[in-house]
Amino acid sequence: MKAFVQNEAGSRVKHSHNEKTLELLGTSQVSRAYPFPYGFVLDTTADDGLSVDCFFLTEKPLRTGQIVECDPIGLMEQFEDGKADHNVLAVIHGEEVLVTKKVIRTLTDFVAHVFDHIPGKTMHVGNFLSRPGALKYITSHRDSAAPATE
Repeated sequence: MKAFVQNEAGSRVKHSHNEKTLELLGTSQVSRAYPFPYGFVLDTTADDGLSVDCFFLTEKPLRTGQIVECDPIGLMEQFEDGKADHNVLAVIHGEEVLVTKKVIRTLTDFVAHVFDHIPGKTMHVGNFLSRPGALKYITSHRDSAAPATE
């Protein structure tokens, strides 16, 4: 699958893009630095009307605006203000990375505190699903005109 890198690992800058045209709309600061590069799966639309969110589990420096060929290896259930806003966990095509307990702790801590600066914002992490769960989620949110590839 192809995914767009929106935010860089180690940065507290959150970029907002038109997720269909990829036009940069603006930036803001979040309360925690992104532990991994973060973006979205192209040609998808999640329940919130935006593209399916994606964390890239890699040590490689990915830059905002890059389009990356990657493989889904898991899904982190996430709920923002009580609404589903799940994240695909992906690896760069050709890399082998596992969703370890350390990765789970890192992502859970990040999600719990990334929006501490917004009063009343609630974030909750649910289950971590394996590759089949991620593939099912992506497929169910693929835009109708998009090719059905991984």
